Amino acid sequence: MSRTRLQKSFAVWVMGSLILLGVVAWPFTKAHLQAVAILRLVSGQPVPRIISTLVTEPVRTEEVSFATEAGVVRGRLYLPERQPNAPGLVVLHGVHHLGIEEPRLVNFAKAMASCGLRVLTPELPGIKDYHVDLGSVRVIGESTRWFAGQTGGPVGVLGLSFSGGLALVSAGNPAYRKDLKFVLAVGSQDEMSHVANFYLTGTEVRPDGSTERLTPHEYGPLVLEYEHLEDFVPTQDEDAIRPVLREHLYENRSAEELADAKLTARQRAEAAELMDSSSVVTKAKLAASDVKHAQEMEELSPHELLPTMTTPVYLLHGQADNIIPAAETQWMAHELPRTTLQEELVSPVLSHVNLDEAEPRLRDQWQLVHFFALVMHAAERK
Repeated sequence: MSRTRLQKSFAVWVMGSLILLGVVAWPFTKAHLQAVAILRLVSGQPVPRIISTLVTEPVRTEEVSFATEAGVVRGRLYLPERQPNAPGLVVLHGVHHLGIEEPRLVNFAKAMASCGLRVLTPELPGIKDYHVDLGSVRVIGESTRWFAGQTGGPVGVLGLSFSGGLALVSAGNPAYRKDLKFVLAVGSQDEMSHVANFYLTGTEVRPDGSTERLTPHEYGPLVLEYEHLEDFVPTQDEDAIRPVLREHLYENRSAEELADAKLTARQRAEAAELMDSSSVVTKAKLAASDVKHAQEMEELSPHELLPTMTTPVYLLHGQADNIIPAAETQWMAHELPRTTLQEELVSPVLSHVNLDEAEPRLRDQWQLVHFFALVMHAAERK
């Protein structure tokens, strides 16, 4: 073979190899570009045009309601306009009165849909009313089953805050297992009793024996007080004090003041003490309530289900989360089988379920991008 022909053959081989490499590497590259787009959209930042052109598309929304064995569920679909048969993802709101209207949830759902997933956000009535209960576990399972039927195959589930732990409890139910592609729990609980004890002590022991120390956010204890108000105030005061706690959790200052103005002096003192989670009296009542509801908290904790779980699991937690400490995710990672745990990340870029770090290090940004790239790759897998 002449030198010229040899050079041409080599050039063709190189070009073919590069094309083949591009085809093979594109899914990996695409998933990372999608992750960049998602994280920027969730944090309210513009997506670079070249990334937007390559991996995002317009999204339309559709209000739905569907009958299930848990009752009629209200929800919203986020649908990528150019991919009517896109894979499905259920995104679950945390403990918040806005439910499926909560801005962080809406941002997550829109961002994931814009990168090529059909997203369902079902409303969880219990969690919307600040009750972490088994009713929400059932709604999660039934919503997943319904959406899997609509999309023609198993779907991923992304749960924010306590909803992530409840999604894992639901995944432990054989009735829903076939409908689940994976569960992504963001800032979620492993064992409710550990979280409740954290609110009392500001500490939690990690699997390696070290101790996590943080000042608990007032939100956590207040949710427990609101859910079991009968454990904290006399029966005759519940109806008067509940609206004060509710509006405080809603961060509706004017409505809270109006509700507070209707209280007697004694009731106002009771409400003020409940707002002070550092109070010795309040801590004693929280501890007694935790004992009273120990079995209920156990049923809302995935930790005993994790060692035998077969549904793939992704775990993400904010390093400085003071509502549900990151030790909870570390315990889940410790308890899950190696074949089930797909990825675990405790990131300083996150707080609870917010992207709060103003100037994250490049390494931390890359770890978060890579984490979401793995999730997107799993979500799109047939």
